[in-house]
Amino acid sequence: MRIVVIGGTGLIGRRVVELLKKRGHDAVAASPSTGVDTVTGSGLAEALQGADVVVDTPNAPSFEDGPVLEFFERSTANLVAAEKEAGVGHHVVLSIVGTDRLPDIGYMRAKVAQERIVDESGIPFTIVRATQFFEFIGALADGSTQGDRTVLSDVLMQPIAAADVSAALAEVAAATPGNEIIEVAGPEPLRLDDLARRLLAARGDARTVVTDPAAGYFGGTVDDRSLVPGNDPAITDHRLGSISYSRWLESAR
Repeated sequence: MRIVVIGGTGLIGRRVVELLKKRGHDAVAASPSTGVDTVTGSGLAEALQGADVVVDTPNAPSFEDGPVLEFFERSTANLVAAEKEAGVGHHVVLSIVGTDRLPDIGYMRAKVAQERIVDESGIPFTIVRATQFFEFIGALADGSTQGDRTVLSDVLMQPIAAADVSAALAEVAAATPGNEIIEVAGPEPLRLDDLARRLLAARGDARTVVTDPAAGYFGGTVDDRSLVPGNDPAITDHRLGSISYSRWLESAR
C-alpha cells in the first residue's frame, strides 16, 4: 500500500515511515520540510496522489489556545478535502487519551476538534489515542520548575514510549479501518511526580520534585481517571506498549 505520513519527519512520524517501509509498504514522509504544508494546503494534493492511507501525526507550532485550535482545524480540514479528491480509503489520526475529558485545556479542545472533522468527513478512519510519551516528561518537569524545585501533581498516568506509539500507528495503518477509537498506553500506571523524580535522578539532575496535588496538568484540573485508558465505555480496543519506564530510562541516559 501507498501510505502517506503527515508529520513524517517528526518524533512519531519518522518511526512510522521506517516501520512501514520494513513491512514492504510504499511509505512517504510528508511535512513542511518535504514541501507539504497542511495548514496552507501547499503540496498536499501532489503528496496524496495514489495514496491508500494517510497517517496524521503533525504537531502544532504553538500550544496557545487560539493558535493550536486554528492549526488543527485548518490542517485537518485541508487534509480530508485533499483525501477525498485523491480517493484515500483510510485516515489514521494520532490523538490523546482523555482528550474529551479535559475541556479546560486548550490543546485538548483542539484535538477534539481534529477528531470531529475526521469523524464527520465520511472517509473511513481510525483514531489512535495515546497516553503521554515518556519523551515529554522532561518538558513537563522543566515547565514546572522554579529555581531548584519542580512542583508537580501526583496524578495517575500510564505513559508510553514514542517507539510503541509508532508501532501501534504502523499496525493500524496497514489494517482495515473500523471507524473507531483505539487507546494505546504504556505497560504500567505511574504517578507524574514520581516519573519526573526518577527521570531527574537518572540524569543526575539535582532539582527536587515537590508534590502538589493541586498543581494540575497543563493548567487544567485532573484526577486519577483523566489521563489513563479504560475510562470510556465506548472505547473497547485498548493496547499496551512493551517498553517499561525503567527500560526507557536506561536507554535514554
